[in-house]
Amino acid sequence: MSKQIKQETKQIKVSGIEFIYTLFMALIISLFFGIGVAAFYPSPEEPEYPEVLQTSMKYDGEMTNEQEQAQIQYEKEINSFQEVREDYSRNVSMIMLGLALLAMVASLTLSHKIFVMSNGFLLGGVFTLMYSMARGFMTSDTKYMFAIVSVGLLVTLTLGYIKFVLPRKELNK
Repeated sequence: MSKQIKQETKQIKVSGIEFIYTLFMALIISLFFGIGVAAFYPSPEEPEYPEVLQTSMKYDGEMTNEQEQAQIQYEKEINSFQEVREDYSRNVSMIMLGLALLAMVASLTLSHKIFVMSNGFLLGGVFTLMYSMARGFMTSDTKYMFAIVSVGLLVTLTLGYIKFVLPRKELNK
């Protein structure tokens, strides 16, 4: 009986070069997504520090009126920039989440045909998902952070079940 089970549960052995290829493919996929988003959805420009504030202060160490006004204006620009950057990070996080899901779905469609490429897409999707969550943490919205981690957990559990548990159940029938 155990001999029959061993024959049915063929283990797929992966050579070293296949492992390296899978890892390289995963990195290239996640880089492709990340650089693609940066190329077509550029990040907001941080305001430049005013030149007038780079010069020395009065002899008594106080700012001139011009420097005070420049400092106030710069602080307003920085606060505005931080809000825009948070929105940008949330948007990039959502885009990357969608791309991660796309890579993982591609992995599932290839899983019975091209094993090595399927694993590359799966791992690339995982790397992209991690980047998506990291960008989500760049916002101050804890509800969004919770939502993105929840989606990550749900995707991980679902994919793990489909990729690893279901095939074993089918072999044991």
